[in-house]
Amino acid sequence: MVKIRLQRVGAKKAPYYHIVVADSKSPRDGKIIEQIGTYNPMVEPSEVKVDAEKVEKWIKNGAKPTDTVKKLIEKASK
Repeated sequence: MVKIRLQRVGAKKAPYYHIVVADSKSPRDGKIIEQIGTYNPMVEPSEVKVDAEKVEKWIKNGAKPTDTVKKLIEKASK
């Protein structure tokens, strides 16, 4: 099963995330299929950048976003 989820890439105590499409069995920071956005919670307000076309394409192909990513996609679309 394919999921749209967060991949942590930030330093210790300075999180930064890529929004990625990955197999649900791969580890959090493991092999990905495609990167479709970024999320930076360290700035105020938090910064979310998402490629909406790629998100729609992957959801139509059966990828399930995690709860956190679903909220971030809604926030980015506003």
